[in-house]
Amino acid sequence: EALQWGVLTPYYYYPILVELSDDEYEVYLELTEKIGKMFAMGESVDDEDGPLHSLLIKRARIIASAENKIVELEKLARSWEEPSHLLVYCGDGSVDVDVDEMSIRHIDQVTQLLGSEIGMKVSQYTAETSLEEREYLKHQIANGELQGIIAIRCLDEGVDIPSVETAVILASSTNPRQFVQRRGRVLRVAPGKKSASIYDMIVIPPSDGDVLEADRKLVRKELVRSDSLFTIFIPLPPPPSEAKE
Repeated sequence: EALQWGVLTPYYYYPILVELSDDEYEVYLELTEKIGKMFAMGESVDDEDGPLHSLLIKRARIIASAENKIVELEKLARSWEEPSHLLVYCGDGSVDVDVDEMSIRHIDQVTQLLGSEIGMKVSQYTAETSLEEREYLKHQIANGELQGIIAIRCLDEGVDIPSVETAVILASSTNPRQFVQRRGRVLRVAPGKKSASIYDMIVIPPSDGDVLEADRKLVRKELVRSDSLFTIFIPLPPPPSEAKE
C-alpha cells in the first residue's frame, strides 16, 4: 500500500542463486545431522548456552558466509558502470582464505574486494563505529563522497539513509522482521530517486548431487525471504533480463 501511495520507492528484485562449495555442504550436512539428534533428545532451541543453539549458529554462519557469495558479488560489482548509493549486508562470521588457511571476518573480505580490488570508495558500518562517524558516513553516502556502506546488522533498524538506491543482501536471517527492515533501508523516497534495486544471494546445495531432505529444507528457508520480497513487488518498465518478472 505504501508503494501504491508513493510513500516508498518502487524497486527491482534480483535473486542470485549461490551454490555451497563441496566442503561447505559436507559440514552443513554434518551439522544438520547433529542438530536433528539434539532435537530428538529434547534439547531446547531457546537455551542460548546449550549445544543445540551453538550448532544452529554454526550452520547459519555457513550459509551467511558461503564463499561463492564473494564470487557472485565480484561479478555484480564489476557489471556496474558507476556504482553509488550502495548498501551491502554481510554475515557476522568469518571465512577461510587461501593464505596459510587464515580466517578473516566476512565484512573485511567484502570490504577488501569492493575497496582494494575493485577500487570503490566504501566504508564499514558496525557496532564499533562511533555515533559521530555513523553520521559522517550517512552524510558521505548521501552526497556521493562515498559509494557504498558495508554493514552487518547495525543498519537493520532506526537508521534512515533515503539516498541509498541499491542493496546487496549477502546474508540475512529467517526472521521476517529483519529482511523487512533491510528492504526498508533502500525504499525511502529521496529527491531524484525513481526506483531502487535489491540483489539477494539465495544459497542452494551443490547441483551435482542427489537431492536430500536437508537440501529441500535449506532452499525453503532461503525462499521464505525471497517470497516476502517478491510478493509486494510493484512492476516497473521492463528491467534487465536477469530481473525477476
